[in-house]
Order: sequence, then C-alpha cells, then structure tokens
Amino acid sequence: MYPDVDLHIAGTWSAGSAGERLPVLNPATGETIGQLAVATREDLDRALAAAERGFAQWRRVPPIERSKILRRAADLLRERVEDIARLMTLEQGKPLAEARAETLVAAEVTDWFAEEGKRTYGRVIPARQDGVMQFVVREPIGPVACFTPWNFPINQAVRKIAAALCTGCSVILKGPEDTPASCAALVRAYRDAGVPGDALSLVFGDPAAISSYLIPHPVIRKISFTGSTVVGKQLAGLAGQHMKRVTMELGGHAPAIVFGDADVEKAVSVLAANKFRNAGQVCVAPTRFLVHESVFDRFVDGFVAAAEGLKVGDGLDPDTRMGPLIHGRRLEAMESLTADATAEGARLRTGGKRIGNRGNFFEPTIFTDVPLSARLMNEEPFGPVAAVQRFTDDEAALTEANRLPYGLAAYAYTRSAERAATVASRIESGMLGINHHGLAVPETPFGGVKDSGYGSEGGAEALEAYLVTKFVSQASA
Repeated sequence: MYPDVDLHIAGTWSAGSAGERLPVLNPATGETIGQLAVATREDLDRALAAAERGFAQWRRVPPIERSKILRRAADLLRERVEDIARLMTLEQGKPLAEARAETLVAAEVTDWFAEEGKRTYGRVIPARQDGVMQFVVREPIGPVACFTPWNFPINQAVRKIAAALCTGCSVILKGPEDTPASCAALVRAYRDAGVPGDALSLVFGDPAAISSYLIPHPVIRKISFTGSTVVGKQLAGLAGQHMKRVTMELGGHAPAIVFGDADVEKAVSVLAANKFRNAGQVCVAPTRFLVHESVFDRFVDGFVAAAEGLKVGDGLDPDTRMGPLIHGRRLEAMESLTADATAEGARLRTGGKRIGNRGNFFEPTIFTDVPLSARLMNEEPFGPVAAVQRFTDDEAALTEANRLPYGLAAYAYTRSAERAATVASRIESGMLGINHHGLAVPETPFGGVKDSGYGSEGGAEALEAYLVTKFVSQASA
C-alpha cells in the first residue's frame, strides 16, 4: 500500500547514487512502512545541472502554455485524491478527511497560480524626450531551491513550486523525510501534466547538508523555506552572504482574543477546530487564548467540552477527528511543555498525557491560569496543547498579543466594528482573522512579520519573489 520513494532528477525517478535509504514510519503505529532514497553531493550536482538546463527551456515556454500544463496538474491531483490522501495519512497521521482536503486545496492553489502566472505584466513609462521608449518587463529570477516541512507535505510544497513554475523558474524541491510519498505524488502529477523533467527535481536527505550546498551554489537564484525560526534565521544568513533572494515562512505563537461582546459559542467552535486540526501541528494554529473575564468561564467550559469530544486515533479510521503527532520527538516536547506548565502553577483543565504506548498519540490539552514564565506562553507548542488566559481590558489583551517576537497569525472575536478596527490596526501579525478562520486561501497573502519571516506564499504578492524587474530605455537609431 505504501511505495518506496525515490529521488526525481532530470526526468528520472531513481535511488541515490550511494544507494542509501531511510525508513519511513507510520506515526499511528510506529511501524516502518517504506524506504526513502537519500541524495548525495553527486545527486545534488545532477539536480543543479538539470535546473540550469530546465530554466533555459521552461522560461521560453509561453505563459499561456505553462498555464495549461499547471491546470492539467491540478486535474490530476483531483483524479488521484483518494490514493494521495491515503499515502499522506499513512506517513503523516492526519485523518483521511484532512488529507483529502489538503490534496484538493493543492489543486486549487495550482489552478490559481496557473491563471496568475499569465498576468505578470510589465508597463510602459512615458519618456522625457521624443524618440525614446521606456518599458519595464518582468522576468523569472532563475532556478529556485525550496525547502518544505512534514506537517502539510503537499500544501507547503505546492505553494512554492506552483509560484515558481508559473513564472518560468525551474525548481529543486527538498522534500520532508518524514512524509516523502505524498510530496512525491505531487511532483509526479506535475510531471505527468507536462512539466519538463529538468524543470522540477525532488531530493531528500540530510537537511543541513543539502541546504548548505544548494543555497550558496551559483546556479540557485532564489530560496524559499518553511520551517522553524531558528533554522530559518540560519538559512537566511547563509543566503544573505551570497545575495540570494529569500522567502521565509517561519514559526508562530498565534494569539486568539475573545472579547466580552463576542459570540462565544462561535468562537469556541471555530477556535477549537483550528487548534486541534492536524493535532495542533499547524504554523497558524491559535495557541494563546486571551479571553475577557466576563465570558471566560463560558469559553473554557465550551473549549474543554470540544477537546474532550474529539476522537483521537488512527487517521485511517473514519471516526477519527485527531490523529497522532508526527514522531516521538513531538510527544516528548508535549510532555515537557505540560510538565513545565504544571510546575509553574498552571491549572490543567483537560488532557496532559500520552495516549497508550503504541503510536504518537497525545490528549488534547488545555491549561488556564498559565504564568508568563511558563514555556507554553513563550514557545510555539506545535501540538495539541493550549493556554487560556483571562484579561480585564482591551489594552492588556493587545499588549499580550504583541508581546512575543512572533507575528505570523492572530485571531479576534467581537461584535463591535470599532473594536475590530482597533485590533486590525494594532495587532503585529502578517495575517489576522476576525470572527472566522479565513487564512490560507490561494488568492490571499500568506506570510508573517518579525521572527515569523518575510515574504508571501499566497496571493499576487507571492509571485514577486520569483520575478526580477528589468527596465529598458530605447532610443530611435
């Protein structure tokens, strides 16, 4: 049911040149389900040579033809959704319904960039003298190195490769070692749709070794990375030494403010669903819940009931609503965070423990009265652990929301238009959802500020990083 996963370089699927393979584990059982090919320096050199050839070829394909190819890739993703979703659940753990949704969203993202890539228009600038034509053209920046994580193995990758390919760039994608098969299925759909083999490569292996080789290499002109803030800063520094353009989508610790005039039931329903989606392993998941004291008890009671009503189990079970964490290290991280919060005096309202001794299951966990000294209030949990705090005035809530160096996503619930406007102007975040969770649709910007990175991986803004601007001033001969 689960294939061994090869590298894709220069139009060919193959093992690494050294023949090394890594095991792929099912996080619901802990069992090995497949093997993954590992790229060597020699393989990376082949991928770089292919990317250079592929860029020279792909950039000459008219945008309308590139668009048609991407649209075919989207159709193939829809046709293959059941097979791809099953692979994703086996290797990543999320419920099948979430895996299906991720695959279908990838098709939407591909469709959107297929259309937007046709609209990378330049402009004419009126000249100051007769006989001179001044115009601006937009050109693809060149071969791109993309680094993507395991939590959304298709959707993190598709935003990068679709944006790069629609503008005429070639791509080397360093996929996630924990979840390689669904990422490979995405690449296969693009290749089967007609993307040239040299224009799209997929490699796996030692992340540090691959990034330290690809980023400084003169063939690579652009870097796109999704991952932790710590690693992102290191890669951005390396890219800066070589004057490489970079898009960084890094960590977050999203505040969710529930004001006293909010629709509390709606806030509970939407925030709980998005907190525990993908077992909390979501960069834009709400993590610090700031609730006005007048509705605090109602919110906490509803939030706890929602958490306790989730069925946790194998994602292949149709009744499962929350799957396992990706690996044992995430389990240890959750246990460490909960132990620290308890030691700091936080009140555990539900959860707090590992479930069973097979697989990486952890209870949906909610703390209240968490002191600011606790790690949970300062470190992104990236798991099903939430901290709920009370506040008495709006200024205190806004101050706490902006306290941390992160600024990826934030949420607020209020019936007041004036209060909503204040939150929109005061929150330091790249994305803000007010009274709903409306982030990450293809046509809207997706990115953060402060330590959460820079650049966008959605909307028209996403294409800017893959294009260079050329000004031409031409006089009559």
